[in-house]
Amino acid sequence: MSKEKIYIFDTTLRDGAQTQGVDFSLNEKEKIAKSLDHLGVDYIEGGWPGANPTDTEFFNKDQNFKNANLTAFGMTKKSEHSANNDPMLSSLINSKSSSVCLFGKAWDFHVDVALGISNEQNLENISESAKHIVSSGKEFMFDAEHFFDGYKSNSEYALSCLKSAYDNGARWIVLCDTNGGTLPHEISKIVEDVTKHIPGKNLGIHAHNDTENAVANSLVAVQAGVRQVQGTINGLGERCGNANLMSLIPTFFFKKDFSNNYEISIKPENIKNLTQCSRLLDEILNRKPNKHLPYVGASAFSHKGGMHVSAVQKDPKTYEHINPENVGNVRNIVVSDQSGQSNIMSRLNAIGIDIKKDDPKIKKLLHEVKDREFIGYSYDGADASFELLARRLMGDIPRYISINEYDVSVKKDSTGEVISFAKAKLEVDGHEILCEGEGNGPVNALDNAIRKNVNKLEKYSEYLKDLKLVDYKVRILNTGTGAVTRVSIESADSKHGNWFTIGVSPNIIDASFKALVDSLDYKLFKDNAPAST
Repeated sequence: MSKEKIYIFDTTLRDGAQTQGVDFSLNEKEKIAKSLDHLGVDYIEGGWPGANPTDTEFFNKDQNFKNANLTAFGMTKKSEHSANNDPMLSSLINSKSSSVCLFGKAWDFHVDVALGISNEQNLENISESAKHIVSSGKEFMFDAEHFFDGYKSNSEYALSCLKSAYDNGARWIVLCDTNGGTLPHEISKIVEDVTKHIPGKNLGIHAHNDTENAVANSLVAVQAGVRQVQGTINGLGERCGNANLMSLIPTFFFKKDFSNNYEISIKPENIKNLTQCSRLLDEILNRKPNKHLPYVGASAFSHKGGMHVSAVQKDPKTYEHINPENVGNVRNIVVSDQSGQSNIMSRLNAIGIDIKKDDPKIKKLLHEVKDREFIGYSYDGADASFELLARRLMGDIPRYISINEYDVSVKKDSTGEVISFAKAKLEVDGHEILCEGEGNGPVNALDNAIRKNVNKLEKYSEYLKDLKLVDYKVRILNTGTGAVTRVSIESADSKHGNWFTIGVSPNIIDASFKALVDSLDYKLFKDNAPAST
């Protein structure tokens, strides 16, 4: 039985750019577009040429896509212009795009209130815009804005908006749940009715996530007949975001209800680029990836409970719906106070420690983890500190830098600026070294005192010069006079990427100091630095 084609339409560069705080540069747009084209999506909506200099320049360049069709976005002509004289339509036609997507109102309420024109005028604007784009030779698609609200309000008129575009040559009619308020059962019912008027092979779905149903709405829309699915990387988008293509693409590919009946353009070997594509966007936006994203998140294939880990080791299908490697992700066995020996063994194997299952050090390490987590440590998100703990117990970690004494003070000057100062007495090869630094907080000052004086450390200066502190988090574990503080530090370098260390103490500076020392030791160990004599 032949499969029907589902076309993947990405709008990260246009609808995703509507997100608060997101403003892509030309270079960033090109990086994202290249990643999407390499992935193999069918359409990349690059933005609105003429709306701003960045989008205009993007569409003036030859993007040289190998797989995707570059799509320009705009709106139907204004009533005061003919299609031939509408400057916005001209900018779309003159852009170096192969497709044009115009949005138009499909809700009679918006036609009246937002556009201030008659229903008949709106239909004429849609029809004339469609004719003009089609006559230019570009593929034309119509985004029926607020279609589902319009259908509920006046189904006859909403459908007539669709027909005005379709009857005048539109390749795609995209049904937009613009405010994200429609639920799956409504989507399914309405799409089924639309297919009685317009063939499903010409219908698309554009879902927003305001009820957490954008992915579900897209899936039921496909089952009801649509054959183009619009969305963004990681669900980026205005308000609560758009349908997440990082969830939809692998669902179409791996879930039998879809893979047995439909096919997508993305090749099996390119599906493995999904996680990389997801994290590239976060890197460009300079934000931490959402660990809990389905398929591509760092926690998507993480296992914590000991019994779960034992089952996964015997048969991953027990707790994993697909192989994480299929989407470029990895399995992660978490070590915590809920861990069993299976967790410990798995984590030790993952970090390259070869040890027999009956080695008494396994049980000793398990007890050590549970004792430490009882007093406030958490190794869930501190893999570097866990590795150091394990290797110290195994005798694998040499002594590098001994920090014998440190002093931190905070001062507010006459201008009102608060500055922190730190002094640390370090020992390397039996020689004491005094390091000083200042920062915008006690931890930053202590970090600077050590790392900005790396030249004094001589044998370790080359190893530590590219080390940087990326993030710092504090959590107060209990209240009152006996409060305990847990500090997590994220560090990074050019060679090993990012790693996380942890420190716990009743004193926030001491907790920070412990996490910072772990970060230094981890960096030196990974770089095979020589031990201090």
